[in-house]
Amino acid sequence: MRHARRRVVRRVTRLAAVGGLLLGGVMVTRAVASEPPATTAVPHTYAVKAGQTGAQLVSRLGSSRTAGTWIGADGKPVVAVTDERAAAEVREAGARAKVVEHSMDELKSAARTLRSAPRVAGTAWSMDYRTNEVVVRGDSTVSASDWAEMTRVADGIGGFVRMERTEGTFTPRLNGAQPILSTGGRCSAGFNVTNGQSDFILTAGHCGPDGSVWFADTGGTNQLGRTVAQSFPGNDFSLVQYADGKAGDGAGVVFIGNGKGVQITGAGDPAIGQRVFRSGSTSGLRDGQVTGVNSTVNYPEGTVTGLIETNVCAEPGDSGGPMFSEGIALGITSGGSGDCTQGGTTFFQPVTKALKELGMQLIVSNPPAAGGASPAPSATAAQGSIAPGAASPGSSAAVQGAEGTPLLSRLTDTRNVGPGLLVVGGSLIALVATRYIRSEQDRKAYQRYYSATWG
Repeated sequence: MRHARRRVVRRVTRLAAVGGLLLGGVMVTRAVASEPPATTAVPHTYAVKAGQTGAQLVSRLGSSRTAGTWIGADGKPVVAVTDERAAAEVREAGARAKVVEHSMDELKSAARTLRSAPRVAGTAWSMDYRTNEVVVRGDSTVSASDWAEMTRVADGIGGFVRMERTEGTFTPRLNGAQPILSTGGRCSAGFNVTNGQSDFILTAGHCGPDGSVWFADTGGTNQLGRTVAQSFPGNDFSLVQYADGKAGDGAGVVFIGNGKGVQITGAGDPAIGQRVFRSGSTSGLRDGQVTGVNSTVNYPEGTVTGLIETNVCAEPGDSGGPMFSEGIALGITSGGSGDCTQGGTTFFQPVTKALKELGMQLIVSNPPAAGGASPAPSATAAQGSIAPGAASPGSSAAVQGAEGTPLLSRLTDTRNVGPGLLVVGGSLIALVATRYIRSEQDRKAYQRYYSATWG
């Protein structure tokens, strides 16, 4: 009976070991297959020759003959124009033209009228160049009477103001992207910037007032720095000066999770339709498209203007985190509605405006030989030379400090080959041990048998 039990145990052990080998092999294969390829090519900068982009055409033709520009599905700039003569000039420059009824001047006038109306918290509006409309949205906190009053104002402007109700609430995402913490809550670091003498973190203005002290750990022992400049409401950006004055190695890289980062090579302004990426300390790396520009949001805390509207999701704690595409810094997370389960709308403070008003320069990877940081390009920088869906975050880079991730987290990460290799190794050891034990048992049984016959 004892020998029968031993045979069963050995058989079960062998089967488990073989199963472990198969499972481990599958885990390793899936981990390798899911590993994102390293991006070594020089990232796109969305800059093309003068006269060939939508932004340059809009600047040249003027706001009375155009109504914005966006990136088409084919990656080419599309320019909204108000007459056929302007359309012909756009086509001659190699872009596509769409003749619309209302000019940029009219769209801006509509936005000014909305801004002058009584403020209603929970509302937002932006210019949708693709539909030639100003879109007004109201979240779940806006009462029926307030919405009726906003609708009356919109009707007075004209039929190119579209009213929409949205779920959730428009709130700042306080609670990118490494987490930074203070007594006011948790935010995400945005981009590293410098004034030539000292380095700073550019993050959201609603994260904390001047004098806020920020830490890299929940225990409050690793002080990062202190907020030295803030603009909120109106804008939504602030500066956190590093405690030792320097951002350190890897300052031109933003964290995207799993020990990886993206090299930032410059700053620019996005175009509607462009694919963008956002990183935050709560929800990690997410992507989507720019859906509007020059947006106004009436947060409960105050009104912020000139924002970038996207369909990228975000959650509390993502505030201040970076938005980028192809290695180009575009914005810092302000707020929005929804979450990363149901989706939603997220607004971003343009980086170029923040750098200009703060008098800062972006710290970049592989800076030009003439200096350590590149100045922000003008707001009319050319955009859109590749199809939106083909855009990537940018060139990859390792993030220093990522090795501090707990061992258990690394071993249980399905995108890591480590778990699969551990299962394979353990299964091989089990097979060898089972074979050894069986050999020893057979040898001892042989000795007992012949000892009995010899005796």
